[in-house]
Amino acid sequence: MAELLSGTLDLLVLRVLYAGPLHGFGIGERIHVLSKEALDVEEGSLYPALYRMEAKGWIGSEWGQSERGRRARLYVLTKEGRKRLETERENWKQLSSAIREILENA
Repeated sequence: MAELLSGTLDLLVLRVLYAGPLHGFGIGERIHVLSKEALDVEEGSLYPALYRMEAKGWIGSEWGQSERGRRARLYVLTKEGRKRLETERENWKQLSSAIREILENA
């Protein structure tokens, strides 16, 4: 699959975490499943994005257990993250609308 547009990974991670806490592997897997296996998020992209979003206050993390009973860092959407998700969703709608117009009318 092609590279995600800059900022798109943030939008996808924030949206997935809107449903509830997940560990990093679970976030990548959820994006893969929800995209009908069209998107694979590499660890080399995902974890730096998680650390960056945590530093910005959009997500928080704490140690917990994965569904397999292993110790894992669970990520959760913060109040700031919910605000950012709405901003990112609106930006995505505008961008995708503009691209659609070009593709259909050029």
